[in-house]
Amino acid sequence: MNFKNLREYLSWLYYQYLLITGIYVLEPWEKSIFNSILFSAIAMVIYTSYVFVPIHVRLALEFFSKIFGGQPESTMALMN
Repeated sequence: MNFKNLREYLSWLYYQYLLITGIYVLEPWEKSIFNSILFSAIAMVIYTSYVFVPIHVRLALEFFSKIFGGQPESTMALMN
């Protein structure tokens, strides 16, 4: 794929984004405010999921391992 096709494809994707979100009817300064709020929210969701999801998954695994008969760590240490 050459540079011209890539540029045309990216401009087509941007046009689709404008049509789907309906911001093609906004003024340029309104578009920039909308895009900055949208991308800030997306960045916050990505950051929050990166920081907090592993903690919640670990806690959920510990919880379900205790429910379904997993041995606590202290009992395992005593057995060894």
